Amino acid sequence: MNNIYIIGVGLIGGSLALDMKSNNAQATLYGIDSNTTHLDEAIELKIIDEKASYDDLKDADLVVLAIPVDKAIAELPKVLDAISDTTLVIDVGSTKLPICNAVEHHEKRRNFLATHPIAGTEFSGPSAAIRDLFQKKTNIICEVEKTTFKLQEKALQLFSDLGMRIRYMNPEAHDKHIAYVSHLSHISSFMLGKTVIEKEKNERDIFDMAGSGFESTVRLAKSSPAMWTPIFKQNKTNVVETLDEYINNLKQFKALMEADDFEEIYNEMENTNHIKDILKGIV
Repeated sequence: MNNIYIIGVGLIGGSLALDMKSNNAQATLYGIDSNTTHLDEAIELKIIDEKASYDDLKDADLVVLAIPVDKAIAELPKVLDAISDTTLVIDVGSTKLPICNAVEHHEKRRNFLATHPIAGTEFSGPSAAIRDLFQKKTNIICEVEKTTFKLQEKALQLFSDLGMRIRYMNPEAHDKHIAYVSHLSHISSFMLGKTVIEKEKNERDIFDMAGSGFESTVRLAKSSPAMWTPIFKQNKTNVVETLDEYINNLKQFKALMEADDFEEIYNEMENTNHIKDILKGIV
């Protein structure tokens, strides 16, 4: 795949572009972005080779849709309208059911593969793009059977070249599970940051006393609200369900504190230490 078009040259789109160019010196990377400053920056950083528009997509071998999930729903049908019959289109959004539903009956649905690379940082924009971001990361693929087999093969080779592990999941299951392991984590981080900012009006106290534990826990609060608000909106039902469970656990912990039941608090934390074994198996 030599003609590669990246729609949205931020962290994920830009990182994909860097690695695909590294793996295929013959490839030309084209960028499409509503933010022209991002395009100029991406060219300066050698993330993409040239700017492009939807009119150019007829020549694409691969199109990567790497924009906020609300915009992806609107733009994906337009992308499919513009491509040739041999073009592969993938998206990288954190919600899958809405995007799959948006093109369920499109005549070129077979050209589209719904994916979610579980990779990223708290930073955004072209300058956040890094090489090897996807090495040993999991990529969730949804509704693979709806993509033509030849394009499936191309996609799987691409992901293999990027060093990714593949898991198949239906969109409903993806959105339910990702609410727990990703969306809830971001909400927790945002709300921890909010709580500390509101409590410690003197910002110097925050910075002086913040240790590595606070820094790592609140890291995700630096993530882009423009990206995450649409994710929470699209996955509202699942996110609310996970929040209910999380809030119940917090209330239970608070009740144990109030009851001076530190033996049970110890047991709760010891039982939760099992997360080390679970995470060790997937890293």
